[in-house]
Amino acid sequence: MTKPPLATIPGPSGPAWSRWVGRFLAKVVWSTRVVNGANLPLDGPVLVAANHTGLMDGPVVLGVARRPLHILVKDSMFRGPLGPVLRAAGQIPVDRQGGRSALTTALAVLKRGGAVGVFPEGNRGRGDLAEVRAGVAWLALTSGAPVVPVAVLGTRRTGQKVGAIPGFRRRLYVEVGEPIVVERTPGVSGRVTLEAANREIRDALSALVVGAVERSGIALPLDDPNRENAPRRDV
Repeated sequence: MTKPPLATIPGPSGPAWSRWVGRFLAKVVWSTRVVNGANLPLDGPVLVAANHTGLMDGPVVLGVARRPLHILVKDSMFRGPLGPVLRAAGQIPVDRQGGRSALTTALAVLKRGGAVGVFPEGNRGRGDLAEVRAGVAWLALTSGAPVVPVAVLGTRRTGQKVGAIPGFRRRLYVEVGEPIVVERTPGVSGRVTLEAANREIRDALSALVVGAVERSGIALPLDDPNRENAPRRDV
């Protein structure tokens, strides 16, 4: 992958201020409990990988993290009046059909010692990690950055649209897992290594989500509106 132009690499100032907006939402607008937040390293490159059920997962993760984050956000969110705000906040647009540009930008952030947030499922749904994309695994292998799994619960309930906003003072729960380091194995092909790393990250995040549900009493949504409302295809 080619290195992105310097102008496209978001600076650290955006997340430095936007995290306080996320913190206001997480702690004042909603009632968010954070468990094991100290598992997120304060220094050095790091990837934060979270499950994804609702629209406000990103602001919540940004707000409760103990360091600024550049979060990969689908490019459609950058259209209209919200676009300039997201760019000023230092967030990274990702084209879900490819995502190459987003990955190179995220890699540049990691190489300068920054923190990047990723939702490996690639879409809002049940948040159960039934399907994950390999972008976070590629970033971890290429940069050497540890991956910190994060479980986010309560931002969407069964029956709500994926774009629903939680009600005032709704109880949310965020649990931060222990960092994972994935490495390339000599003599093993890149494809096999990537698949193994992706599986390791998925399994760790899935186990964290299952445990977080048990410990918090907040269930994952039982539905996936994006998948259920998708056009049917002939087979």
